[in-house]
Amino acid sequence: MSAVDWLSGQAFSVLGQHVIWSDMIGNVLGLTALALGWRRSVWSWPAQLLSGVILVVAYATAHLGGGIGKQLVVIVVALWGWTRWQRGLRTEGDVAVRFATWRERGWLVAGLALGTLAVGGLFTAYPALSWNPWPDAYIFVGTLAAMVAQARGWVEFWFGWLAVDLVGVPLAFSSGLVFSALVYGVYFVLVIAGMRAWWLRTRVLRVEPGSVLEGVA
Repeated sequence: MSAVDWLSGQAFSVLGQHVIWSDMIGNVLGLTALALGWRRSVWSWPAQLLSGVILVVAYATAHLGGGIGKQLVVIVVALWGWTRWQRGLRTEGDVAVRFATWRERGWLVAGLALGTLAVGGLFTAYPALSWNPWPDAYIFVGTLAAMVAQARGWVEFWFGWLAVDLVGVPLAFSSGLVFSALVYGVYFVLVIAGMRAWWLRTRVLRVEPGSVLEGVA
């Protein structure tokens, strides 16, 4: 049996639904990545990267083309975020965090809206890519927007994850990825805790002049 076959196999059942190994392991790694992001640890990114690799198998098993595309983007952005945080580490090992400017927020929201329209249109035109194109497109683009905000050290990235969760829970349940849906509940707790931690951090941590995280649009 290959590794892909094993990852596609059943781990256990929840509420009458089968949970596959890739769904379980990928989401546990995703939770780990979020927890490490809360602690502003650079290891958040390799955990997210590995989560993306494994969840590709989960979405392929569920025949969710949009989910596969999302995870491929997650892998690319995780590599970029990892490099960015390594360059932006402060002497005490923490990454500088701040609230985005209104201009940066505008670009983020505009990118989310236009990206969702574009990807949703693509999924609608090619039904083989996704059986539920608009929610799938929103999660795809929303995840990308949240990760870009995290890589830039913006507190708003936590709000981005909340917005994704609102659609991700019902979509995961309807796709048979029950473990993913249940994990979203744990994500919610981590997001609230992480949001508070980063919010408080902005009161005591100021971006130094010349920092790679300062004033990046």
